[in-house]
Amino acid sequence: MAKLCQTEDLTEIQQEILSTVRQFVNDKIIPVAQDLEHSDTYPQEIIDGLKELGVFGLTIPEEFGGLGESILTYALVVEEIARGWMSVSGVINTHFIVAYLLMQHGTEEQKAKYLPRMATGEVRGAFSMSEPGLGSDVSAISTKGTKLEDGSYSITGQKMWLTNGASSTLVALLTKTDEGQDSVYKNMTTFLVEKEAGFGETAQGVTVPGKIDKMGYKGVETTELILEDHKISADQILGGVPGKGFFQMMDGVEVGRVNVAARACGLAWRGFELGVAYAQQRKTFGKAIAEHQAVLFRLAEMATKVETIHNMMVRAAKLKASGKRMDVEAGMAKMLASEYANEVVEDSFRIHGGYGYSKEYEIERLMREVKFMLIGEGTSDIQKMIIGRQLLKEYAL
Repeated sequence: MAKLCQTEDLTEIQQEILSTVRQFVNDKIIPVAQDLEHSDTYPQEIIDGLKELGVFGLTIPEEFGGLGESILTYALVVEEIARGWMSVSGVINTHFIVAYLLMQHGTEEQKAKYLPRMATGEVRGAFSMSEPGLGSDVSAISTKGTKLEDGSYSITGQKMWLTNGASSTLVALLTKTDEGQDSVYKNMTTFLVEKEAGFGETAQGVTVPGKIDKMGYKGVETTELILEDHKISADQILGGVPGKGFFQMMDGVEVGRVNVAARACGLAWRGFELGVAYAQQRKTFGKAIAEHQAVLFRLAEMATKVETIHNMMVRAAKLKASGKRMDVEAGMAKMLASEYANEVVEDSFRIHGGYGYSKEYEIERLMREVKFMLIGEGTSDIQKMIIGRQLLKEYAL
């Protein structure tokens, strides 16, 4: 059989992109990831390298200066990058989601204004729904966009868990607006909020307080975002029409779930690589531990899980790229990928024995990073609710 995580039916361009990214990961990310992660240092040189490769414009159409590749290519690139260091894949994740939202829902003026500069990485995107009192229950949103007499809006509220909160210069921000609808989900609007990179007050009425200290997912900054009477033009409403924010954001979340599935696949893949290498090097009772049945069986199960979630992720990405409804497939891929990635990384940790608990070994970092996959873009319980409800509709008696 071929090595793990090989995808069939890829074009020559896709194969070339993945080969280039894999070489970049091996040469530029893996050798420095440990030191940067332990010091919680933003990987600026890596980000600059990804800009040169065109990764920030991977899915942006050629007419706007991007490479015009599909969501499948994007997911496979994310998998490769997460294999090197999950935090780097997080740096590009929300950027991709904002670019996708603009491509799918933006006005022609908004596309022309932002996409060319997003393709080069000059404009960096962040995606903001969560709040201190709001996780999976989006209906509990409290950040308010109030329409003013001149037709502009004033936004006030507090947002939470922004990846790229400091380095981003364009935030797709979900707010509650009063559109007179009978459903809270039709009274939400997505605004395109411009700000400067950095911490503190990055635009009038927009403040990024500082980094949230996390157990893993280091290097990339995760922040709050506080808005106090931030004045914004109606031209900055995504798509130009208020009241469509919830449905736009859910479209973006599906892309995010494919992304998290791909990141989990990358972590699982790296976990297996580390485990199978260590098992062949470490000797006990006169032979490599890989030759002991208990370890051999563990490796077989790990490889099977890695291959399974890779194929599920690819299927979900293909469906999203085709424009078909795929909330169930995205939920299944995200749920299983995050759960299996945790199991594979923990199995690799067990293979490493006591050394796995040492910060000298890469598996210690993966053990902390992989836990985020269980939470990002909706927990497994939320995915089960989405999957289960749709199944009941499709199999109704």
